[in-house]
Amino acid sequence: MKLRIRDNSVRLRLTQSEVASLRDTGIVRARTGFPGGRDFQYAVESSPANVSVGAVFSENVMTVRLPETIVLAWASTEQVSIDGEQLLDDGDSVRILVEKDFACLAPREGEDESDMYAHPQAASGDVET
Repeated sequence: MKLRIRDNSVRLRLTQSEVASLRDTGIVRARTGFPGGRDFQYAVESSPANVSVGAVFSENVMTVRLPETIVLAWASTEQVSIDGEQLLDDGDSVRILVEKDFACLAPREGEDESDMYAHPQAASGDVET
């Protein structure tokens, strides 16, 4: 799972097996270790109790929560992303985007893309150079 955070925007990209795991078990987790034995953890959860896309940050874990019905539809179709916006206590909002991770159009040395989704433009030949 890849994570990108920029200002009040969170974007997660999931591989095929991660999407399947989210569909089947309701959760996908990842972590990044830091010196001193500390780590930053992040997760995506699917739940029938969730009615909208949202996120929480607690005890060094950022968790994006998604409605189960939306996850099940997303996982079984060609739909690329699930997005939402969550109002914050200060009146601002955070944008949340969860996407299927596509293989790059141009191969990158040392990067394993075997579990990524086929890029839609790769089949059509509409590759930009």
